[in-house]
Amino acid sequence: MTPLVFLTVAVAGGAGAALRFLLDAGIRRVAGERFPWGILIVNVTGAFALGILSMLPADEAWRWIVGTGLLGGYTTFSAVAATTVLLAEEGRGRAATVYAAASFVGSVVAATAGLALGSSA
Repeated sequence: MTPLVFLTVAVAGGAGAALRFLLDAGIRRVAGERFPWGILIVNVTGAFALGILSMLPADEAWRWIVGTGLLGGYTTFSAVAATTVLLAEEGRGRAATVYAAASFVGSVVAATAGLALGSSA
């Protein structure tokens, strides 16, 4: 990996994190804070995009920049884990279970769809 690719991955990671913040904040404004729709949508769309990227013909640097950098900064498993625990601690066990299951299943389904779409390109 060249220093330029490394720097670009880092910048793309910051851009992905900023995109995650903006999308999550926008969805919270619309949907409210009762259920963590924003991060759920971020992770599902990120899995879909990574699925597509994984199947497209691209050089290794491009995969690092977009996959590891942009999409790595955009998606976040740690937010899913922390939100699940917080929901459970608030006595909202059902919401915690639904959120954890929807995050996992939704992301796997989205990644599968992305892989299928990417392989047809």
